[in-house]
Amino acid sequence: MKIIIIGAGEVGFHIAKRLASEAKEVVVVDNSPRALKRISEGVDVQTIEGSGSNPAVLEDAGIRDADIMLAVTDSDEINIVACTFAAALAPGAVTLARIRKDEYLHFQEGRALEMLGIAKAINPDVEVVRTIERLIDIPGAEEISDFAGGRIKFVGYRVAGGPAVGVGMVDIRSVLGVADVIIAAIVRDDQLIIPSGGDVIENGDLVYFVCFAEHTRLVMQRLGCPMRQVRNVMIIGGGDIGLRLARSLEDRLHVKLVDIDPDRCQELAQELRKTLVLLGDGRDQDLLAEENIQDMDMAISLTGDEETNILTALLCRRLGAGKAVTRINKFAYFNLVRAVGIEQIVSPRLAAVNSILQYMRKGKVLSATTIKGDEAEALEAVALAHSDIVGKAIRDLNLPRGALILSIQRGDEVLFPTGDSVIMPDDRILILSTRRNIPRVEKSLTVKLEFF
Repeated sequence: MKIIIIGAGEVGFHIAKRLASEAKEVVVVDNSPRALKRISEGVDVQTIEGSGSNPAVLEDAGIRDADIMLAVTDSDEINIVACTFAAALAPGAVTLARIRKDEYLHFQEGRALEMLGIAKAINPDVEVVRTIERLIDIPGAEEISDFAGGRIKFVGYRVAGGPAVGVGMVDIRSVLGVADVIIAAIVRDDQLIIPSGGDVIENGDLVYFVCFAEHTRLVMQRLGCPMRQVRNVMIIGGGDIGLRLARSLEDRLHVKLVDIDPDRCQELAQELRKTLVLLGDGRDQDLLAEENIQDMDMAISLTGDEETNILTALLCRRLGAGKAVTRINKFAYFNLVRAVGIEQIVSPRLAAVNSILQYMRKGKVLSATTIKGDEAEALEAVALAHSDIVGKAIRDLNLPRGALILSIQRGDEVLFPTGDSVIMPDDRILILSTRRNIPRVEKSLTVKLEFF
């Protein structure tokens, strides 16, 4: 598989590094020699200096032989033009573009993508808002993903006491009080564990579990999480994401939105109907105290400056806010932020990576999400009729260690499989796999060559 990436920023770098580690052919195009040097020094990929919106540069990158072209610069316009030229030069290639502006996506009732030759638009701002909405619905979780059309939740929760501590995998379902639940992974001392029957949950573990959406709160409670309902929210940062989030929440929660720019505050006040818009700096302790930060169930820092977001989150927590959610863009900051006690992180760039990964995978992958940075991946895929996994019991699939089938959706029915479960054609399956085993999982999901 040959993939051309336009843009060597955080998203382009991360995707290139991930795909190169899986022995895929990757070409990265960017105007910045410095950005390209960073990639070429750390990743085994080809780099080309130039604008991805230039058809001659696309020709030099080998667009006619590419399977996928991914445009992830910070400019919607460059991404759109790059995809439009790519579609003209290589009609068989799949073109993906990161696009933030709604006016492009909604033009002529959403027909803009088809007109421009773009197969799929990735809007990370929308994904960030959805992530925060899930964190509000299930407070206490560090990570939440939806699968099977929202019927299945994939949740990461850090255990701090509770009845599950010291319990082995063999007995965990009886302790959690739910039959249809699977402990998919455990992160302990920064190490990822795909648990077997002999593993035990320890205090401080980050536990990833899968269950039906309606059972999520019960499982969280049994894991020791106090389920405090979120009613009052303060958003710090009135940019595009802050506005989008406030608009989404204001009809069901009490929302305050703080921004430091007076002109932006006026715009926000005109756009929002029920949200209380405040002029000020989220790092101002007096402002937070005046606005009763201690009564906020959740403080959400969404400015464009990471240092501001980190300081604001720490201050809000110290002043008594129930939870703090922080926007972080640089992947290198993730572990640092968690080390200082901020566990709930949202990232437009990580959201973009997760949205993009499903299109990088062989087989009919519907959605993908990474856990523990990129040490493992959860893939939702369709079991194609002539792939290796169809017609066999799970115990006979010879899956590599570190790969686990978590659920099967067959029509309207969702099953939590056992070793005797047989995968049928067109089943939607949820697979967790460590990074090194992704190529083998991809091979299992694809149609066998002899079928052709």
